[in-house]
Amino acid sequence: MSTSNIKTPGVHIEESNAFPNSVVSVPTSIPAFIGYTPQALYDGESYNNKPTKVTSFADFQAIFCYQNPPVLEDPLKQYSPEYYLIKQKSKPQQGAMISINGNYYSILPDASTIYYLYNSVKMFYENGGRDAYIVSVGAYGKPSKESKTIGEQLVNPNVKLDDLLKGLALLKNEREPTMYICPEATLLSVENNGTLMQSMLLQNEEMQTAMSVFDVIGGNDPDPITFMDAINTFRSNTGSQGLSYGCVYYPFIGTSVMQSSDIDYTNFFGGDINLFEQLLNPTNDPNTTVAKILEDIKNPPDNPLTIVQYNNALIASSPMYSTIIKQVLMVINILPPSGAMAGVMTVSDNEKGVWAAPANKSIVGVTSLPIHLSDSQQGPLNVDAVSGKSINAIRFFNGVGFLIWGARTLDGNNSEWKYIPVRRTVTYIEQSCKLAIQPYTFASNDRNTWVAVNAIINNFLTELWRQGGIQGTKPSDAFFVQCGLGTTMTADDILEGILRVSIGVALIRPAEFVIITLTQQMATS
Repeated sequence: MSTSNIKTPGVHIEESNAFPNSVVSVPTSIPAFIGYTPQALYDGESYNNKPTKVTSFADFQAIFCYQNPPVLEDPLKQYSPEYYLIKQKSKPQQGAMISINGNYYSILPDASTIYYLYNSVKMFYENGGRDAYIVSVGAYGKPSKESKTIGEQLVNPNVKLDDLLKGLALLKNEREPTMYICPEATLLSVENNGTLMQSMLLQNEEMQTAMSVFDVIGGNDPDPITFMDAINTFRSNTGSQGLSYGCVYYPFIGTSVMQSSDIDYTNFFGGDINLFEQLLNPTNDPNTTVAKILEDIKNPPDNPLTIVQYNNALIASSPMYSTIIKQVLMVINILPPSGAMAGVMTVSDNEKGVWAAPANKSIVGVTSLPIHLSDSQQGPLNVDAVSGKSINAIRFFNGVGFLIWGARTLDGNNSEWKYIPVRRTVTYIEQSCKLAIQPYTFASNDRNTWVAVNAIINNFLTELWRQGGIQGTKPSDAFFVQCGLGTTMTADDILEGILRVSIGVALIRPAEFVIITLTQQMATS
């Protein structure tokens, strides 16, 4: 209050700020999922191509999933892939297969019906996820009514590069997400997948707010001998820009996210029950009970059962049907790990902090891996002298289980940015400090402002040091903050209206290689 503004005699109270502004920590683990959803409609409003924040799987279901009908009717399937059992002359050398009546059948999907986002979001929440953004780029496309060919890459023609790039561009207006995840990127061709990944990394580098978590094409069904071919293809297609803003996990993970109640006979042979009958009720070994059930399905009586009831009847009367469902579920449940990793990072951040490596941890819901990597096989994934692009492995250890066994960015040969927690911690500090000093935009570029800015950032970094986020025996060893004329600014900077702040931090890096030195010594008395 200025004394010149006082007009009336009496007692006047003047309040002054006792405390400076403070740095409010930005969230560190909010993924943005880009992909296809069952629908995108809520209260008559479309949520297609509209980044939408959800706080639970129930929120996701309310906006992006079908609403279930009354209890007595069959529930709507949120994800309904279609599969074919193709008879082979001999035992297949690759891919999923099943033996039926002495014959081998390959389990092959209709590629047009395969999507990953729904189950990836489910895995995110099963692994402790909280807030997330969903960018639905469209609904599921029509099935092709034919199976994929053995050995060819799984490419869904309904998954379009332009759709995913459009969804990615929408995130330029959203600064809260800290991870970009596009599980269905692996359903693109190799060339289109490379274009998408490079676009994601470029946007990450420009915005400096998020990392991209990638999956590897071919990670769902790797050949134990030639699996490095897929790794080399991945490395060749990620480009050279923004590598410290990306990380990748390999291989895919076998999960339990979908149960036997989630698929039935309508998921096979494009719904052609006659093809199923040849397997379940062969002429050389007829099953009259199964024959009656299948006949009722083909020619419903006056009061037909629901699909769920017919399915349960087939499970009860045909061991072969139960075996087919079980084997196909194992294939359906092999998912890209990026969604689950977002949940693991969320829990790690909440329990320890963004500076803790999201590694040496298990993934909830993982029951198998399509390949069990050894130390010698992981070596070329973790360290690559040519490209420097590190691949984080998910491995099985006897007596321990399935663990995330890597914490490197794609910039694996860069001593500054090789580790995921370092990249994410710096992003956290940058964005928190940026928001804290935003109120000083257009403030006087003088000593008072410099002292205030220095104080609030010092307080923030001191608290971060106390939490164990930066290392040092005392704050002065852990960080420094500089702001002022002669230190970070020149007279020309002040004339140009530029306020410069310099921050240095001693970041914590994971102990990736634990070395035990063992020597022999002579026995002593």
